[in-house]
Amino acid sequence: MKRELRVHPIRNGTVIDHITPGQALNVLKILGIVGTSDAVVSAVMNVQSKKAHTKDIVKVEDRELKPHEVDKIALIAPSATINIIRDYKVNKKDKVILPDTVEGVVRCANPNCISNTHEPVISKFTIDKSQSQIRLRCIYCERTISENIAEHLL
Repeated sequence: MKRELRVHPIRNGTVIDHITPGQALNVLKILGIVGTSDAVVSAVMNVQSKKAHTKDIVKVEDRELKPHEVDKIALIAPSATINIIRDYKVNKKDKVILPDTVEGVVRCANPNCISNTHEPVISKFTIDKSQSQIRLRCIYCERTISENIAEHLL
């Protein structure tokens, strides 16, 4: 029995492919697509992949991502690719790049961190990519976040 993935193509917009399995809903949250929306969106979760065992895919019609959205997606899906679609064809394809630091993207898990007080301080984290799991380290209190990063996104 041949299996097919049937998701309609989009005329213009963005396809986020190779998302870490189970993270498609977090990607939608990053894009501000929660509850009801006028956007034409397709989300496919835990589908077979040639490169990885499984992956998620998100398609959003008539929308291109902003750089800060791509930075957030990179934290939860470091192998993702961003495909810009124009007239049903891939116009541009880029892999997300995990930066060395992120600023104003993640909330520190330490409630006593200066970035969580009423001081005018923006959160800033260094990113350790050397292990199989991404580790974020707060530059102020040195608290690390390595699990459930999506829960700490601003």
